[in-house]
Amino acid sequence: MMRSLFSGVSGLQNHQIRMDVVGNNIANVNTTGFKKGRVNFQDLLYQQMSGAARPTEEVGGVNPKEIGLGMSIASIDTIHTQGSLQTTGVGTDLAIQGTGFFVLKNGEKSFYTRAGAFGLDNQGTLVNPANGLRVQGWMARAVEGAPRIDTARDVEDLIIPVGSKDPAKATTSVDFACNLDKRTPEIPDGAGPQARLDGTWGTDFKVYDSFGDVHTLRVDFSRVPGQSNSWRANVTVDPDSPTATNTAVGVGTAAAGGANSFTVNFSNLGTLAGVADAAGNAGPAEGDLNVRVAFDVLGATAGAAGAPTRQEFAINLGRIGSVVNTVTQFAEKSSTKAFMQDGYPMGYLENFKIDQSGVITGVYSNGTNRLVGQVAMASFTNPGGLEKAGENTYVVSNNSGIANVSPSGIAGKGKLIAGALEMSNVDLAEQFTDMIVTQRGFQANSKTIQTSDQMLQELLTLKR
Repeated sequence: MMRSLFSGVSGLQNHQIRMDVVGNNIANVNTTGFKKGRVNFQDLLYQQMSGAARPTEEVGGVNPKEIGLGMSIASIDTIHTQGSLQTTGVGTDLAIQGTGFFVLKNGEKSFYTRAGAFGLDNQGTLVNPANGLRVQGWMARAVEGAPRIDTARDVEDLIIPVGSKDPAKATTSVDFACNLDKRTPEIPDGAGPQARLDGTWGTDFKVYDSFGDVHTLRVDFSRVPGQSNSWRANVTVDPDSPTATNTAVGVGTAAAGGANSFTVNFSNLGTLAGVADAAGNAGPAEGDLNVRVAFDVLGATAGAAGAPTRQEFAINLGRIGSVVNTVTQFAEKSSTKAFMQDGYPMGYLENFKIDQSGVITGVYSNGTNRLVGQVAMASFTNPGGLEKAGENTYVVSNNSGIANVSPSGIAGKGKLIAGALEMSNVDLAEQFTDMIVTQRGFQANSKTIQTSDQMLQELLTLKR
């Protein structure tokens, strides 16, 4: 009877622990990124009344006689199943779809979490605003003038410099494309203004100097008299300026100087065939055709003599023989124009966005986008072995394995969803059912103790 008392006590104690876990699950039903717990029981030691006996020639075998001494907790597991995603619309909120953890740091100590309710502090650092832990990743660095992310480096704090300046960049390349109408009439010598207007296709496009000031690039195309497959292009920068900008053109290895015109030649198939400047310098026989243009930047001087600063950029006409993103000559309406240039004025970082790979892109007021950094993720051989450190965080334990830190999508890591949060994976129907089972188990064990006590009472009242 004493054995049954202690078995009942072990049942009460361990069912209470199971109830504690169920209560914690229910309490965190709305906790962002929470992973539910599960209690597994196992039976305890056994008292052997007699051992087993093997069969003999006379009798068969005998099984052992053992009396159990109760039960104990086998394990309390953390179930890392995917939680539902809830859209928040907050750009700094991140949810993980799949496996993996965010990496947070407090000094040199690392923490791991599935809760992605992040924000910026007053220095622009991406943090968990609830506890100040800093989100880890890789900041972009300039390599040969272009921002690059090196994920082979150690992780670092992610800083988004909201309000920072993006310096102005002078135009170095202007791309032209589309068609020049083969049916356009030639402009004879001494033609009037209307004839010149009808025979000319003009384009205007904005370009920028190194200060970020805007200039107007005008290119007027007209048929070369007597040559059905050739067009002359006159180039002028700021044609309406009262002060001339001394626009000059050069082709091939020739410097941009002298005249401001060049000639574009087409094949009988309507595709680019070549280009030459007014001095007769020709471009390459194959590949891309480029024309260098130089002009005076008004208001900017260089040298002791105060000479105007010259700026150069290239007009890209396209590839010889191609019809894609290239100037062509077909019997269709003229539509050639500049469609892209690489200059821009100074701007300020106004916003940023995070894609599914965790790449952070800054959006500037001058219309440019800049690579800022990338959010790091960690995975573990045994995520169930992580120790809970409170505040929705985990730390590495002896049985979790070391953290494998890399970008999203590598080594089985899931993708990131910006503007959403992962909810708890607690299922209330499951927890309430488990609560009923736990309560019934606790009740049954209490009955074991009551019944054993009544039997002891009967024993004590045998002699009156």
